Amino acid sequence: MERTNDSVLTEFVLVGLSAHPKLQTIFFVLILWMYLMILFGNGVLISVIIYDSRLHTPMYFFLCNLSFLDICYTSSSVPLALDNFLTVRKRVSFSGCMAQMFLSFATGVTECVLLGMMALDRYVAICYPLRYPVIMSKGAYVSMATVSWLTGLVDSIIQTSLALQLPFCANNVINHFVCEILAILKLACADISINVISMTGSNLVVLVIPLLVISISYMFIVATILKIPSTEGKRKAFSTCSAHLTVVIIFYGTTFFMYAKPKSKTSDGKDNQDIIDALISIFYGGMTPLLNPLIYSLRNKDVKAAVKYLLDRKKLFS
Repeated sequence: MERTNDSVLTEFVLVGLSAHPKLQTIFFVLILWMYLMILFGNGVLISVIIYDSRLHTPMYFFLCNLSFLDICYTSSSVPLALDNFLTVRKRVSFSGCMAQMFLSFATGVTECVLLGMMALDRYVAICYPLRYPVIMSKGAYVSMATVSWLTGLVDSIIQTSLALQLPFCANNVINHFVCEILAILKLACADISINVISMTGSNLVVLVIPLLVISISYMFIVATILKIPSTEGKRKAFSTCSAHLTVVIIFYGTTFFMYAKPKSKTSDGKDNQDIIDALISIFYGGMTPLLNPLIYSLRNKDVKAAVKYLLDRKKLFS
């Protein structure tokens, strides 16, 4: 462990799968492929939405934000994880670790809130279709997206600031692939009850409240859809929400598994559980951004038509 003369921690060591070199190679290839697909899929989706003026609507504005957010979220941690797979014990500076933790937490929180905002957009579109252009004006949906980003930024500043105040005086080995906040809190040699309380409050604000908003919105959406007389009308109405609902289930299901109950400092001897948690975090950190563009592309005729139109234009000018 590297320390300065005044016993201030200067670096962390990321263990990851160092005890399983064969698994490291497998996961390096798997995560690298996943990351490249995330960049490609979300990059194409953003390009299509920006390029096709027919997609310049509130729903696709939120989707563009979601895709950009997924790129930022994975880019804040996946490159460090890939580097970790190539080394036995990856060393990362204290400041670099905190910066990576800050970015990952900020983007994760922003996505939670943004999914709630997207549910409100779908609620207005289905329940108040005639008033939708007035209610979801440009000022309204831009403000909703801005609130999502600011919430993630402020919450991450609070959690990171509290973590920076903790003393790390005995152990700097993180049983994870990246600088994940719960793994770092376990290393503190002081009472972390304030951090646990703060994380619990954060979970209530950015996990529970958006999920309640989503649940209530879809209760009204389903009730409205059931009142539609024609089967075709019901199918079209539900198709505009099914992609978002699928993404919500995947994202919140895996996130709640990891963060719904903040863990306090634990004793040594639980390395296997830590590695299992780390692998799960790779799943929710990678699979959701990977599936988002696929789900929205396969279940959305407008996106498929825009992609086809873009490809045809490229063929025409090639």
